[in-house]
Amino acid sequence: MRIWLNKHFGFNKGEFNGLLVLIFIIILLKAIPFLYDYYKPVEKDDPNLLAQIKKVEITDEKSFYSTRDIIENSNHKKTAKLFNFDPNSLDAGGWQTLGLSPKQAQSIVNYTSKGGRFYKTEDLQKMYTISPEMYRELSPYVRIENQSGNYPKKEYVYEKKEYIKRAAVIIDINKADSAQLDEIKGIGGTFANRILKYRERLGGFYKKEQLLEVYGLDSAKYNEIKDQVSISVANLKIINVNTAEFNDLKTNPYLSYKQINAIIQYRKQHGNYSSPADLKKIVILNQQVIDQITPYISF
Repeated sequence: MRIWLNKHFGFNKGEFNGLLVLIFIIILLKAIPFLYDYYKPVEKDDPNLLAQIKKVEITDEKSFYSTRDIIENSNHKKTAKLFNFDPNSLDAGGWQTLGLSPKQAQSIVNYTSKGGRFYKTEDLQKMYTISPEMYRELSPYVRIENQSGNYPKKEYVYEKKEYIKRAAVIIDINKADSAQLDEIKGIGGTFANRILKYRERLGGFYKKEQLLEVYGLDSAKYNEIKDQVSISVANLKIINVNTAEFNDLKTNPYLSYKQINAIIQYRKQHGNYSSPADLKKIVILNQQVIDQITPYISF
């Protein structure tokens, strides 16, 4: 490049170097705006900026409505005429005559039309549409009919229902069905069904205390019903222990499967039983079990 310049323009070495510096400066000046835009830090918007804008909008909106109401109320006050009135029966036009705006008047009328009542003058202060200043102006003119709680009180007549007491009954629990058991005071349908199922397993009750073995029937319930029941032992289901098979004895709630097998096997090995005393020879039968099953077996 230097040879070409010397050939056509006659630059010496110093001039050539100056030319290079000038070209470099020009290029640098051209590149500075691009480099500045590239490396310039991006300015981020304040995250609360949108909320602040909305807050300003809401404030301006409230200010607008507040100013409008003030102007509207002031216009009504200029034409207001005060007179004696009953707030429970005054219509919207009457409220506007007293100085309220149409919106305020309709709000009070809506309150009374839905059953709201003013029982005393001070009740007007509960209405947010009536300012303290307006209340002071209106209160001397309030005339409420039946004021001071002179409204007729509704008399309530309480009718005392007479309940017919269920007459005490005596029910034979070995003969009764579920409907008859339900007549026992303290026994509902659930206990009646449980008593019937347990009676079927036993083969009948031979004493009242066996009711305590019915599921859920505790001593308190037993004491409540024991004087209302009777037992006829003639209806007990009796099984001959010398001819009985396993299926004949398996429903008895007092005997386990092992005890039933022991009774049958002992009989096969040693012959028939002659009395409850012979059952004592079976090791796994204790005296309590023997006493419990004795009313249900024969020899």
